[in-house]
Amino acid sequence: MQTQRFSECNHPLVKSLFHHSDRELLALFQRYPEQGKYFVAIFCRYSPIVYTLIAHSARSPVQGDYLFALTWRHIFYEMRGLEMRGIEENETNSFQNWLINMTAICINQANLPPVESINYKLQEASPPLWCYLEQALDALPPVIRLIVVMAQTFHWSPTRIAAYLQAEGDMFSPAQVQEFLEQGYHALENNLPYDIRNIYLGEEHDLSQLSGQSSPDNLLVIDSV
Repeated sequence: MQTQRFSECNHPLVKSLFHHSDRELLALFQRYPEQGKYFVAIFCRYSPIVYTLIAHSARSPVQGDYLFALTWRHIFYEMRGLEMRGIEENETNSFQNWLINMTAICINQANLPPVESINYKLQEASPPLWCYLEQALDALPPVIRLIVVMAQTFHWSPTRIAAYLQAEGDMFSPAQVQEFLEQGYHALENNLPYDIRNIYLGEEHDLSQLSGQSSPDNLLVIDSV
């Protein structure tokens, strides 16, 4: 597994934060949860270390990329409650060491599925984008969330989605499914932090073109991570 380069690290919003210390970025991440750039800056700073550690333990590049994304998902949620008082700017109790420990935990607890059942592609959805998309998806009404996931994960048409829902007892027409799908994409855009949309989607925020990026269900197989 070769070292990956992530284009978001060259984005002006992210580069403007590189002068901050780890402790400062962590504080900003916790203080301003409606902004995603602080997590992206931390990701850009430490993704080479995390990626290298995982590369030495993964059996295949596909499983390695999958575990890399899951590890950053774990880090994303753990950082929310991380006590900054326990993070010092020294070698014995640094944020870097905490990240390394979190990575080791994910590696040791991972029960990775076979390569053929992994749909995640690192090149299509960088871990920070996936984390915030999952967060945005969680805010959707259950039926709309399901419709969006089926459209993005399985590339099902509104007609096929409607047939599936009708079999489950939800009597929606293909036209209604299409309407729910459009509502879902609009809500996803509104639920994503603006800076995340700017960094990853640019000025044209068309979430319907994410081609599976907005389906973190592909990544929720490993409950132990």
